[in-house]
Amino acid sequence: MAGCRNNIIPVKPLFQGVRKNIDKKAVAIFTATGFFLDQDTYYKEQRALKPGHNYSVDQFGNYDEGTPYFNWSYNPIDRPFDQIVEEFKQLFEEIIKEQTNGVKVILPLSGGLDSRTQAVALKNLKAEVNSYSYEFEGGYQEAKISEQIAQIQGFDFKKFTIQRSYLWECIDDLAEINQCYSEFTHPRQMAVIDDLGSMGDVFNLGHWGDVLFDDMGVDDNLSFQEQVDVLVKKILKKGGLELGAALWKEWDLEGCFFDYLRARVEVLLKDINIPNSANAQIRAFKSLYWAPRWTSVNLSVFEKIKPIHLPYYDNRMCEFITTIPEKYLSKRQIQIEYIKRYAPKVARVTWQENKPFNLYNHHLNRSPYNLPFRVLNKLKRTFSSQQYVQRNWELQFLGEENEKELEQRLFTKSNLVSEKTRNELYTKFTNVDGVKYSHPVSMLLTLMTWEKQRANKP
Repeated sequence: MAGCRNNIIPVKPLFQGVRKNIDKKAVAIFTATGFFLDQDTYYKEQRALKPGHNYSVDQFGNYDEGTPYFNWSYNPIDRPFDQIVEEFKQLFEEIIKEQTNGVKVILPLSGGLDSRTQAVALKNLKAEVNSYSYEFEGGYQEAKISEQIAQIQGFDFKKFTIQRSYLWECIDDLAEINQCYSEFTHPRQMAVIDDLGSMGDVFNLGHWGDVLFDDMGVDDNLSFQEQVDVLVKKILKKGGLELGAALWKEWDLEGCFFDYLRARVEVLLKDINIPNSANAQIRAFKSLYWAPRWTSVNLSVFEKIKPIHLPYYDNRMCEFITTIPEKYLSKRQIQIEYIKRYAPKVARVTWQENKPFNLYNHHLNRSPYNLPFRVLNKLKRTFSSQQYVQRNWELQFLGEENEKELEQRLFTKSNLVSEKTRNELYTKFTNVDGVKYSHPVSMLLTLMTWEKQRANKP
């Protein structure tokens, strides 16, 4: 029998089983959270393979039950912070060197820390890099930050503006690429997919660094049940509980949707069993169930263009994280110190989530120090003649042209979701609270697209 090793954080899901009967309980959770939980898929008979497992594959392509080769844990090795930063440097640059040696790298840059950390490593390794960034039409000019980083590092740089209504021209292609395992408003790269392929040989992507190299914002002594409460709150999207509960009721499923969701999370968290750190346990949960089934899904868009590599997904990085004391993982300390130490000019560029502050003074992003910026920023937005775009869905769902396209696809014939449920939630989106109900509308659009795709396949 052949062997298969599923990574600790898989880049793409591997599935086992046939596509036959719809698993409505799994779909209800999917609509509420935006990702399928654990091994769930659209079908009762099909399951995703577990991360961090070795599988045997027979001559017919069937997998066995799998054997775990990695379990998330918290076994901190107490050593000086400086040593940890140097260990990170050595490992991170080793991984990136293996991933990029001898090829032209395509680097998506943002105003955050993960891609900035990659930019430092790639420069240290003297890699050939073409970088790019995108920003919303009418949104925050994130590409300005990215361009500054690129200029300091000597990278070629290209700026893209994500235009309104791009989704409707590519939604069917995107559905084929991600198989409707994610809603459609997040993968902005679809808007510029034709431009990215010519920029280099491989993508080097910075996904999941922000989870691995930060705390989870909880007290390490948080009780188990309190951890479950935190996770349920984290994974439920705005309006998601209402949508999941509405479908649960419409499909006449047994019990209460919220109770079922919470019980599922409780079982999965208990199986991780890291009793000495709530932060480590929640990080492990997110890395096991959130990263492979949400973050990884739209990596398929990049992979459609060119091969992809993700240094933070590397098994060695996951193993490294389990040895670091939580006091050093909190507040992104390791990445910040690495950038300050090996690229101080890059560290002085604005950190987007703490704008206008940078990696040297971000601790000042509190009142009264940030008050002048906040006031000025609000005045600019108030008196601007153009609507300020902050969220992906605003470009795709708002405006006459978008509404026409959305309604046409949302209210197509369906055997899965009643028109009554769709109409009620869409009316709340248009008339009550667009922010809260954008997620339910986006998930309903995903289900309608999946149902159409399913009907068109033999």
